[in-house]
Amino acid sequence: MPMESLPLRDIHLPDPIGWWPLAPGWWGLLGLLTLIAGILIYAMRRRRRDTPIKRALLELSRLEANADMTPREKLEAASVLIRRVSLTLYPREEVAGLAGDDWLTWLDNAAGTALFGDGAGQLLVSATYEKNPGLVPIGELLSLCRDWLMRMTKVQGRS
Repeated sequence: MPMESLPLRDIHLPDPIGWWPLAPGWWGLLGLLTLIAGILIYAMRRRRRDTPIKRALLELSRLEANADMTPREKLEAASVLIRRVSLTLYPREEVAGLAGDDWLTWLDNAAGTALFGDGAGQLLVSATYEKNPGLVPIGELLSLCRDWLMRMTKVQGRS
């Protein structure tokens, strides 16, 4: 039989490989990317939500532990700290112009309590005019500031 009469067919190429279903490696990569994105979103939300008060609590702890500062310096630093936190959490127009008893009343209203209206809280207004700054009960005031910051954490959590 001659070669020309053989029933041969042309070369057949396999079908092209489709993209679906994905190979297991791609599923793993998609899962890993989803996990990383979820962790980043969670971390950013958590950091943004708690940062001002957390940092203030940390700074207040450093202030309490600093033995080199006088009671008057600690008082001034605590006052500035509370003012900064308030300006961070509330509109500037609402907080910046307050002084004296108006400031203490605002602090109490913001936290929903009467921490500064009576007792050691009055030191934020009156202690800078004391003749003997060594007698200022700074520990009690710093404790009030810590309580106020903790209450603000709860207030901000409800918002």
